[in-house]
Order: sequence, then C-alpha cells, then structure tokens
Amino acid sequence: MELDDRARPLGDFVSQLTAESLDRYSQAELAERITILEGEITRIKAHQNRVLAHRLAAEALFKPDARSGADR
Repeated sequence: MELDDRARPLGDFVSQLTAESLDRYSQAELAERITILEGEITRIKAHQNRVLAHRLAAEALFKPDARSGADR
C-alpha cells in the first residue's frame, strides 16, 4: 500500500496526532496509546474489508455475463 504524502487539511486529526510531541508521555501512557491505536487500525481494516467485499459483490452483480451471449 502506498502512503499519501500530500498535505492534509488543517485541523485534520491524523495530522495533529502525528505532529504531537511524545516527550511528555510516560512509558505507561505510551503503551496505552499504542494499544488504542492498534485497536483503531483493526477497526479501520475491518471496515476497509467490508467496503471492498461490498464493491466486489456489486461489480460481480452488474458485470456482463460473457456466457449468456448477450453481446452477440
């Protein structure tokens, strides 16, 4: 997967999150933050998979059937 290096709009949460200094966090706070972010990654991947499955099902439904001879 390719990362998008384009600038995000101001106020975008991801930009704010990645720009934040981590210096003030304790080891426990950093571990908690990692756990939360890993959970969010899992949630996003699950949603991405559902969207992909939905798109593939729609494409299969509307794809012309070459066996039917409809284009002959």
